[in-house]
Amino acid sequence: MRDISMHVLDIVMNSIHAKASLIEITITEKKETLTLVIKDNGSGMTKGMLENVKDPFCTTRKTRHVGLGIPLLYQNVKNTGGVFNITSNINEGTIIEAIFNKNHIDCIPLGNMNETILSLIALEPDIDFIYTRIKNQNQYVLNTQEIKGVLRGVSINEPEVINWLKEDLLQQ
Repeated sequence: MRDISMHVLDIVMNSIHAKASLIEITITEKKETLTLVIKDNGSGMTKGMLENVKDPFCTTRKTRHVGLGIPLLYQNVKNTGGVFNITSNINEGTIIEAIFNKNHIDCIPLGNMNETILSLIALEPDIDFIYTRIKNQNQYVLNTQEIKGVLRGVSINEPEVINWLKEDLLQQ
């Protein structure tokens, strides 16, 4: 993957496949590190699956016998000397934490998180997302549960709403 936002898209699609109804994405940028946390309330993984999840030949798919999302994220984190953690419980969900050392020559760029978040919201309007971005003591939170409450029945993936969300994301 060429940037972290592509990893986010891939991991979140795993969460959606695991029947998550709430997905939290948090990015914290500090001087020397970038921390990505993705938490979902999906079906979770067994201990056996969790032990093998970094292996590209470990997958639950029936059509393709290779699952590269988590192994590629793990490798990109390790390439920077960073830290990768994953926890999961059946029927409770999964938490992935990836800490990149930003100053390492092999650290991939963050990419366009705004477009990634907008794409997820537009394509999966029934799933709730909480996107938090923390940088330089500033915090931005986009919570689709709250937005849906304000919309009172208007779909969150209506073009006018997506355009408003795009403008809001640019303010961060």
